[in-house]
Amino acid sequence: MGEVDTAFIQDPEHRPKLSSIQVEGIPIIDLSPITNQTVSDLSSIESLVKETGSACKEWGFFQVINHGVSLTLRQRLENASRMFFAQTLEEKKKVSRDEISLIGYYDTELTKNVRDWKEVFDFLAKDPTSIPASSDEHDDRLIQWTNASPDYPSNFRDLIEEYIEEMEKLSFKLMELIALSLGLEAKRFEEFFTKDQTSFIRFNHYPPCPYPHLALGVGRHKDGGALTILAQDEVGGLEVKRKADQEWVPVKPTADAYIINVGDIIQVWSNDLYESVEHRVMVNSEKERFSIPFFFNPAQDTEVKPLEEMTNEENPSKYRAYKWGKFLVHRKGSNFKKQNQDNIQIYHYKIA
Repeated sequence: MGEVDTAFIQDPEHRPKLSSIQVEGIPIIDLSPITNQTVSDLSSIESLVKETGSACKEWGFFQVINHGVSLTLRQRLENASRMFFAQTLEEKKKVSRDEISLIGYYDTELTKNVRDWKEVFDFLAKDPTSIPASSDEHDDRLIQWTNASPDYPSNFRDLIEEYIEEMEKLSFKLMELIALSLGLEAKRFEEFFTKDQTSFIRFNHYPPCPYPHLALGVGRHKDGGALTILAQDEVGGLEVKRKADQEWVPVKPTADAYIINVGDIIQVWSNDLYESVEHRVMVNSEKERFSIPFFFNPAQDTEVKPLEEMTNEENPSKYRAYKWGKFLVHRKGSNFKKQNQDNIQIYHYKIA
């Protein structure tokens, strides 16, 4: 990734401003009341639910501390990720993804038709995972995506699988808090994730970029799934579009915390009460950056639509239903080659 070719250059209106604004960051939420059973009481859980709801409503993003995930496991996984990306391109390409099974190593991903300054390695939570063969709504065929298993480092796959278990546990806890904050039963969302999931983990490597004023590590986008749990290193680079004034706000790394954001599916389920917020990743001219997002997604046959409890005569459904698997395949396919139009978004399902 030496010289910047035109594929990486953002349109002028989307180029990053390098003079970072100093602002109050996204909320930090302490999960002790649900992770430390010895200290939890009803009032502390109620205030945790309130904090979660307020963060989802005002920001769509928050950070969590005291989340219960083993720090040692996270550090071992981060080290293994660095070792994987430090290999030659030839070695990494042995586990490349292709246009049929969109899982594995990739270094030419597009966001909004502009190439991202990054390389990634994707790994499924459920192997294999059933996915629609195409985004055509009349095509009922399913295919299976399977994980590519890197030879190096030798313990990489085992660490990933152990870490995914921790991410799933944390995801279910967070989904309970979100459900309660919406006035729903704590386990309301569980049915969408227990039978099958299309969740996956991604390892990102952003090499130093000589033109940080022209390119982005990941262009502006919203996450299409339900929930994202992000581990980022101390370099930072994530920016969130603040709802209050549409300013890009940097998310300062907090040691050992996770950054959480609600995705499009929660926006639809909540009938727009909570919003999936646009975010992007800045590049750094001197330092490489690593991050590990976990995307918590329901089964491919999930019909996504506003929950009955979130609609009534005064507040009717704002979206027509769509099949999550079809949406996912459409979205993933557009990461491969330039499209003549924007890739699929939930606003395509908005009821006028």
